[in-house]
Amino acid sequence: MIHIRPMTPEDFERFWPTFQSIVQARETYAYDPQLNAEQARQLWLELPLRTLVAEQDGELLGSYFLKANAAGPGAHVGNCGYMVCPAARGRGVAKLMCEHSQKLARQEGFLALQFNSVVATNEVAVALWHTLGFETVGRLPKAYRHARLGLVDCLVMYKWLADEPVVEKPALLIGRKNIEARVSRRRGR
Repeated sequence: MIHIRPMTPEDFERFWPTFQSIVQARETYAYDPQLNAEQARQLWLELPLRTLVAEQDGELLGSYFLKANAAGPGAHVGNCGYMVCPAARGRGVAKLMCEHSQKLARQEGFLALQFNSVVATNEVAVALWHTLGFETVGRLPKAYRHARLGLVDCLVMYKWLADEPVVEKPALLIGRKNIEARVSRRRGR
């Protein structure tokens, strides 16, 4: 059975070769391929709110992090990153970690998850995120320099996690006609 638990510094040492190979491949992550182990550890293990590992019988299968996507008024939206070790691919590890991250995000008070830069050519991940209820809400043309394919698009993907939207103050909807009416009234028309 696959077990998901918090990552330790020792786990990161075992995870580092996976992180390094994925980043250096320049096919899915927009991290600097020249990151050293210490820089990667800070980025993956120390900066996020939570970093976890998936393991089975002592074998490290993958890892994910959870953090706020933005600060202040945007802090209710979480962000995650997932990496699966090469030997564990095709075993449902990414799906399990994503499902786990959604539960953890809810527990941490996040109302939604947003993936800011899913490389569009990473078709397996895009299909999985869609299967798990994420919507593609934006496309960033030629936003990623893929090692083999050159400039490719990135997708912004989003999933609302809360049962119902939480509206602290209803937004004032101002359409074009309302704006024109307000401007006209101010001018004395």
